[in-house]
Amino acid sequence: MPEGDTIYRTAAMLATALTGGVLTRGELRHPRLATVDLVGREVLGARPVGKHLFLRFSGNLSFRSHLAMDGVWQVSPTTARWRRPEHQARAVLHTADTRAIGFLLQEMDLVETTDEHRLVAHLGPDLLDPDWGPAHAAEALARLTADPAREIGLVLLDQRVMAGIGNVFKAEICFVLGVSPWTPVSDVDTERAVAVSRDLLERNKMNVDRHTTGDPRRDRRLWVYGHRTTPCLVCGGKVIATTQGSDTRERVAYYCPHCQPGPVG
Repeated sequence: MPEGDTIYRTAAMLATALTGGVLTRGELRHPRLATVDLVGREVLGARPVGKHLFLRFSGNLSFRSHLAMDGVWQVSPTTARWRRPEHQARAVLHTADTRAIGFLLQEMDLVETTDEHRLVAHLGPDLLDPDWGPAHAAEALARLTADPAREIGLVLLDQRVMAGIGNVFKAEICFVLGVSPWTPVSDVDTERAVAVSRDLLERNKMNVDRHTTGDPRRDRRLWVYGHRTTPCLVCGGKVIATTQGSDTRERVAYYCPHCQPGPVG
């Protein structure tokens, strides 16, 4: 599931594969962008911001994409067979010997590189910002505590508070904090919540197999997320899988009632 760590890793992959290359094919398969031809532009790098990814080209041009639930970027030699159906391709970029294809991308935009900030201005501090420091932590804390009555699980998913957390990290952060996802922010150690959020994403930003427990073994990587048939790794009790939120904002929620006391949904 694409979260901030996945986007960071994807940006690193694209930067390694494409930076310095000149596009020999550059198609953006979106109604607003289909007439744009990127051929001849040099790839200058990639920048992740929360769950958003910018590819930068010469001529002060940036392409922004969002993976949503199903999007993925794949890199291969230009002569290799496609690993997904071509009708799923939303961006096709070739350099002399490398191909990068973005499948099922969402929120595609082209902007001047100097205007990238306009597309992500609504986001809270990026938990994987390479320049993260006390000011970022203070801003995240202020946004986290702005509505003390909100459920911590929903606040963690709010990209306007901190950028990069999805369902997996929400569940794992709540477990590490020892609170249920429905606990009001006022009953949470919010400074620790910011620190744990940053730490878990930072530790996983280059891990293909995400793990929050420190144990990379398949059945012990995550404390509670995905434990539909396996017990809590700490107490051995049953992990509950349910939903949190409502309507289009409803999201899956995993928690251990014994290790995470508090309100339930």
